[in-house]
Amino acid sequence: MSPILLGHRGSPHQFRENTMPGYQAALAAGLDGVEVDVRRLLDGTLVLHHDAHLPDGRFLRDLRRSEVPAWLPTLPEFLAWMADTGTYANIEFKWEREVWRPDDRVERTLDLVRGLGLGQRVLVSSFNPLYLLAARQAAPEIERGFLFERELALALITTIMKVTASVALHPRFSLIDRKLMALARQRGWRVNTWTVNDVAEVQRLTGLGVDALIGNFPEVLLTARRRLDTAAP
Repeated sequence: MSPILLGHRGSPHQFRENTMPGYQAALAAGLDGVEVDVRRLLDGTLVLHHDAHLPDGRFLRDLRRSEVPAWLPTLPEFLAWMADTGTYANIEFKWEREVWRPDDRVERTLDLVRGLGLGQRVLVSSFNPLYLLAARQAAPEIERGFLFERELALALITTIMKVTASVALHPRFSLIDRKLMALARQRGWRVNTWTVNDVAEVQRLTGLGVDALIGNFPEVLLTARRRLDTAAP
């Protein structure tokens, strides 16, 4: 089975990352959906942006909607686009290391997803297990994925997955090997990986049976399907 293919923050080598044109470009290229990042402005507006600050250095947490660029989409705008296009999304809850506890973005995001009937087309993820636990409590039916970018003890991974009732591991691509895949299959977890920008890595990971690939270049991700088409009898 071909893995799900998601544009990392859209299609960032064609358009500015985490913008509506970038999301549309990823979908137009043939990907299944996109990975996006949710942050909260000072006035409570939920916006899609990876970094804690804008390119000019201003921190999003200190700004109101009227003070940020128009190209920065709001979460409701993005979800409305999702509803119109039928796309799939991995929504990551960003957080700042000095503030570990989740704010209201988790519950509000999930309420918006539910309100538009998008629960079956959204998976939420975070590096912070507390955000995943909050998501479990707010909307247990919406799937969750645990993000990590360095090697962790398998016992710790297992504990986090159990406590948060997450269904997917989201490791950095370089961490995936047969041992991790075997644990995931034993536990019934899916494996979704990022940021895959190399054809050789697409082939390696597809061969290992990952469930989703997230990357910056749609044409690179799409080689996963061409590889499987070629291998089919």
